[in-house]
Amino acid sequence: MQITAAEIIQNQINSLGQGVKLPNRERNYCTFNEQRTDALVNEGEKVLPYIDTFIKTAYTEEQVLDSLHVLDKMLDKGVKGIDKMYPTLSRLNDITSPNVQVMLAGIYRKTRIPDAFGTLNKMLIRQTLMPNSPFFDPTEEIGGAILEYLI
Repeated sequence: MQITAAEIIQNQINSLGQGVKLPNRERNYCTFNEQRTDALVNEGEKVLPYIDTFIKTAYTEEQVLDSLHVLDKMLDKGVKGIDKMYPTLSRLNDITSPNVQVMLAGIYRKTRIPDAFGTLNKMLIRQTLMPNSPFFDPTEEIGGAILEYLI
């Protein structure tokens, strides 16, 4: 029985979140399964519907972060169409996780989706008034994203 390319992609998507390591006292950043990330990024735009569906049903921070990491790497590679995912990404805008906020800020910085500008300001204000990251300062990335909109 032959496994199709779509089944391979779906299996990789279903494994998003596995192996993600969150920041800790020794490391102020997340780590990801870069081999899986690269495989998904190399598939380009055809992966976007899978990721879109996955984000809508993700229930752990690791799953959300891993899917956002893939999108971020896709943006670095020039994959088109990620800006069209804003309705799905906006579902994550009010998550208070500094890890998710930093990943979203990076994506919004690269896509410059107009609707995300207000969200970035809200994140910055929230992190300024109620900082919740013991390992890094999310306002650096959020503020940088806001500056990209203004330049």
